[in-house]
Amino acid sequence: MTFENWKATFDYAGSIVLLEGKREVKAKDVPLLQALGKFLAENTEYIIFRSGNAAGSDQHFSDGVASVAASRLEVITPYTDHRKTTNRAYRTYPLDSINVAEEPEVIYHSKAHKKTAGLVDKYIAGDKGRFAIKAAYILRDTVKVVGTSTIQQAAFGIFYDDLDAPEQGGTGHTMRVCDECNVPRINQEVWMNWL
Repeated sequence: MTFENWKATFDYAGSIVLLEGKREVKAKDVPLLQALGKFLAENTEYIIFRSGNAAGSDQHFSDGVASVAASRLEVITPYTDHRKTTNRAYRTYPLDSINVAEEPEVIYHSKAHKKTAGLVDKYIAGDKGRFAIKAAYILRDTVKVVGTSTIQQAAFGIFYDDLDAPEQGGTGHTMRVCDECNVPRINQEVWMNWL
């Protein structure tokens, strides 16, 4: 997939594109993530870029976008004030402001993450203890893709993954939700060729 083909398909009013991935980023790749965020913001007109506001990939991509068009950057956070001092987004949707109990698609896909499936119900029931809060991160990852009744679903996902152990953890969960919801996605094996 060339950048030109991708842009022709996904640069339209209302398009939401995920920019995210692993917290651990190879030092040599950091400038590339920032460069991609900047490149995309400079070379598209309509896309809103969405992240999870995590350290690592999310931050590097967001820094690139924000250097050009912070108004086209939004984040879904696991709770209010999550990494507030480094949040570069114009619009932030904290999970604790969303009535997740009224979002069956979010619950369904979040429970597919086996390690936290049992914690999702506890979180929805109001438990915000240190174990149940782990579910907030998976719920956040799910909302980034499927949206809610008031947050639009993503149209495309651009990821930075660990190619030696691909599709693991929260990033892997987000990728699987993309697949289940027919949201096309790529990783650095594709987008690094755009730079």
